[in-house]
Amino acid sequence: MKKYKVLFFGLFLPFLLFGQGDFLLENNASKATIPFKLINNLVFIPIKVNGVELNFLLDSGVEETILFSMEEKQEVSFNNVEKIKLRGLGSEEEIEGLKSTKNILETHGLISNDHMVFIILDQSFNLSSHIGIPVNGIIGHKFFKNNYVEINYQKKRIVVHAQSNTFQEKLDKKFKAIPITIERSKPYLVTKATVNNQEISAKLLIDVGNSDAFWIFENNKIKLPDKNFPDFLGKGFSGDIEGHRAKIDEFSIDEFKFKKPIVSFPDSVSIRNVKMVPDRIGSVGGEVLKRFTVVLDYKGKKMYLKKNSKFSEPFTYNKSGITIQHNGLQWVQETVHLETVQVANTIDELQEKDKNNNNFKYKFALKPVYEIVNVRKNSAAEKCGLRKGDIIVSINRIQPYKYSLQQINNLLKSEEDVWINLEVERNSVVLKFRFKLEDEL
Repeated sequence: MKKYKVLFFGLFLPFLLFGQGDFLLENNASKATIPFKLINNLVFIPIKVNGVELNFLLDSGVEETILFSMEEKQEVSFNNVEKIKLRGLGSEEEIEGLKSTKNILETHGLISNDHMVFIILDQSFNLSSHIGIPVNGIIGHKFFKNNYVEINYQKKRIVVHAQSNTFQEKLDKKFKAIPITIERSKPYLVTKATVNNQEISAKLLIDVGNSDAFWIFENNKIKLPDKNFPDFLGKGFSGDIEGHRAKIDEFSIDEFKFKKPIVSFPDSVSIRNVKMVPDRIGSVGGEVLKRFTVVLDYKGKKMYLKKNSKFSEPFTYNKSGITIQHNGLQWVQETVHLETVQVANTIDELQEKDKNNNNFKYKFALKPVYEIVNVRKNSAAEKCGLRKGDIIVSINRIQPYKYSLQQINNLLKSEEDVWINLEVERNSVVLKFRFKLEDEL
């Protein structure tokens, strides 16, 4: 009989022995530098799993290492595999998965031996289509627990430092130290928030894997502000996360104050599988963290912050009301101009060669297809007639594959009163729509 376990992803229970699978600096080095990609406020790093390089989301909000979208990475071998059940953020039920031990993970001078990974078998759970680059997994607590982890959002690099007096002195001199707690293998801090003119103490998860600024869970003291709109907040392990967005009066982390930040309020169904630590009311995510260089020190129970040039940027959100993701690839014909050297005896002969020479050729390349997967109620997109399932044909008269998904999302977060022209394919018919971005808050 196969063995099954139920694990709660997003709230992983600390059932492993201390030290198993931790990341360590190789060759007693003092630090290791890891380049990363920053997409939609999220950090993606390359890590080799048993010798095969995969792309991971760095997420302080999870304990264990999770893999998915492995159908194109079948060369990865796993040891000691058993079946389990997985459950986490999202409104749907548990899903099937696998647990594997004795794996080796390594990246840029860091290594983890005897690493346990959990593998999601459901191919519909696919962050790649939402992010726009291949994403094969999520890595959490074991990446952070032994060392100082410095996340430099502006330089797009992580520097993992060994515990040392020299680096500690640098932190004390240049950074603001914020006390944190480590509970169920995740970091928390206590902040202050002003909601509906009422100041409250706010215990928040420090969630590097959350792209929003703040999440707040409603309770007897915290109510959703009157001015809000329903929205798709993201994708969890058990399905889509729905909720509302609104502005609150103020959030502060120690001396750092944020006026009128945009806050997400996930609905109760989406967080029903999350077992909260005492007094937690939400999370602080990448939209805030990207405004700093952040150093997490789990052993010392401190987070260190230093403002960067993005600190005072306004908080933004998708004003169009449509959520767009990749939906496969298509062959596209492109014209390629050839760089050639013409040989001639006279200027007249060279000019004649240029006139008669077709200095280009055609090639075919695979390009992404973009699909609308969610349309917000009462948004500008819904009002003009766009629907879930529409395939994007052009954006402002430009073929969509010339944009990255990140560029499209940035366009949809533009200032209000910007006009967007979309051509979409629906039931094999091309339709044209035009709408203006509207600030609903």
